[in-house]
Amino acid sequence: MTSSSSRSRSPRAPSHIAVRVAHAVLGALVAVGWLMLPLARGEGGGNGEGVENGATVTVARSEGVTAPAADSSDAVGATTGDLVPPLVAAGAAGALAAYTYGRRRRRATTRTTPGGNGHRLTPLPELDLQARQLLVEIDDCVRASAEELGFAAAREPADAVTPHREALAYAEAELRAAFRLRRRLDDAGTAPDGDDRREALEEIVSRCRDAGRRLDAAAPGFDQLRALERDTSAAVEGAETRFRELAARTPATEAALAGLHERYAPTASLPVTGDVEQAKDRLVFATLRLNQARQCADRGEGTEAAASLRAAEAAVAQAGVLLDGVDRLTAELATTAARLPVALASTEAALGAVHGRRPTALGTEPFPVGGDARSARAEVLLAGVRREMTSGPYDPPDALRRVVEAGALLSEAGEAEVPGLRDHALLSARGALTSATGFVGTHRGAVGSTARTRLAEAERLLGPGSSTLAETRRADALAQEARRLAERDVRAYGTPSGGDAGAGTGGAVLGGILLGDGEGPVSYGGPRTRGRRSTSPG
Repeated sequence: MTSSSSRSRSPRAPSHIAVRVAHAVLGALVAVGWLMLPLARGEGGGNGEGVENGATVTVARSEGVTAPAADSSDAVGATTGDLVPPLVAAGAAGALAAYTYGRRRRRATTRTTPGGNGHRLTPLPELDLQARQLLVEIDDCVRASAEELGFAAAREPADAVTPHREALAYAEAELRAAFRLRRRLDDAGTAPDGDDRREALEEIVSRCRDAGRRLDAAAPGFDQLRALERDTSAAVEGAETRFRELAARTPATEAALAGLHERYAPTASLPVTGDVEQAKDRLVFATLRLNQARQCADRGEGTEAAASLRAAEAAVAQAGVLLDGVDRLTAELATTAARLPVALASTEAALGAVHGRRPTALGTEPFPVGGDARSARAEVLLAGVRREMTSGPYDPPDALRRVVEAGALLSEAGEAEVPGLRDHALLSARGALTSATGFVGTHRGAVGSTARTRLAEAERLLGPGSSTLAETRRADALAQEARRLAERDVRAYGTPSGGDAGAGTGGAVLGGILLGDGEGPVSYGGPRTRGRRSTSPG
């Protein structure tokens, strides 16, 4: 695997430019020195001696007396002869500089991406758009590949799946690196120098293409492993079993969602509003495609059977994500509501220590505002949480975030440390990350690169290893922003039409199960192979 440092080096590295400039400057200096040499030799001092025809001639310039010269034409010839080599050197240096500049211009105007193909230099806006599109495309490939790899791993030995798991891991690593570069560009805006921005965009394109090529190369072997085209019966049975489990869960999940609306503020259950209906839509689509898979298999149409089966598998998987999201949020809200009084009490205690007073009980007047602006802000936040907890249904994650913010303000001011603050922050951040991940995965047909970039950064900050309180809060904010941006993309995308492909097809396109034209489904592989089962079963 190519190292990050070597891959990020631009073809027009500054060191190469510096060497060329140094050569040109050195040549010019040598030429100038050579031109000055005859003057230095001819003006050696007040009195000088020269040799002419074997005799010594003394020149007394200070007296205005000049010794007779042997021949003026000989002197001119000698002077001209001295000037010819420097002029030739200066001309050579100029020609070399002009050639180097012209060569650089030709290389720049014929390069597009690393290893340019001889076409014009891609304009930055066009290159930026290309990088964004590739990020979305490869992210979709990685998500679909991971999904289908899970189906294969459930039926095949671990060693048989390992090569394809390694290919996916490579693609995921390249995609993460590309998202980090995209995030840095987004943070910097349009401020970076054009060459620096181009270099970053070219590396994003290069990494995405490498990831796609690795998945494309692994796709034929993966097809041999799954063998959907040859034997669909076992996979159909597995998909139908999972389908029946989810269909049986749907009424209970629907009742749980109704309970959330009753117990908490509307904003608490907003992340899963409509998820049960979408899950039902995916299950309807899966029903049709499972039936088609069986019919095609009975007729010996292996390719069509595999396409229908793969679409059904993906739809069942997304229905599971949607229903799991409701159950997860139900548990998360209960856990957060139980932890909130403890977090609030410990933060109030820290604030009371700052003011030299015992903390007040819930529902009473807050501490008098005073002192540092951070502690005053923390006091206002805690007072708002106290009022909400005693006045009726509230949003536990939002309340906990404000308690964490108040504790962080006290810590930043150096006035008090609130125990367990990072654990409280982690609870909210992980919930926001899981919610955003599920939404992007089940609506990836409409979600753009900006939301995905925020999500990837949140995942990095909450990844393996110990993260600080600031990093945890940053990840929480990025995950929430990713969810908002993804929802905006979905609203702008609208409701896709199912056409004549059957019920639920519009939702399948929105979920990225089918390609944008309603054909598909998307399978394990990169951009070149992911749509290899692209048929429209009737």
